[in-house]
Amino acid sequence: MTPGAPGRPAGVTALACLFGLGALVSGLSAISLLTPGGILEPMWRLNPRARESFSRMGSWAPLLLGVVSLACVACAYGFFAGRRWGYRLGLVGLFINLAGDVVNSVLGTEPRAVVGVPIVALILWYLFSRRVRDFFGLTKKGAA
Repeated sequence: MTPGAPGRPAGVTALACLFGLGALVSGLSAISLLTPGGILEPMWRLNPRARESFSRMGSWAPLLLGVVSLACVACAYGFFAGRRWGYRLGLVGLFINLAGDVVNSVLGTEPRAVVGVPIVALILWYLFSRRVRDFFGLTKKGAA
């Protein structure tokens, strides 16, 4: 946290925890894809279509999920610590997520993705609020 910055807002803490959960889930998914039929295989019952899609990607899927996991770890730390780079990385990740949800909704490849659009939009709206931007040291003192 930057000196003189306000305390971490509860919503930022919640988002840091959400990024931490994202790191765990994507990391476990990557491990599951690297060990087919292993102890983690039953997790794919929650979304068998995702398992099929990742299988079609071949060895790129665990690599992609590993990168997502590391990005989520970085975001979680950045949000807990009030780092500007964490805020920016989180925004990039959320905008990518939003774009993916919109594309999947429009193309009909994942009809449930439409639920994510307003959720991510609300999170982004929150992240652009004055209080959150102040916490990350992104507003100038005395600015309206």
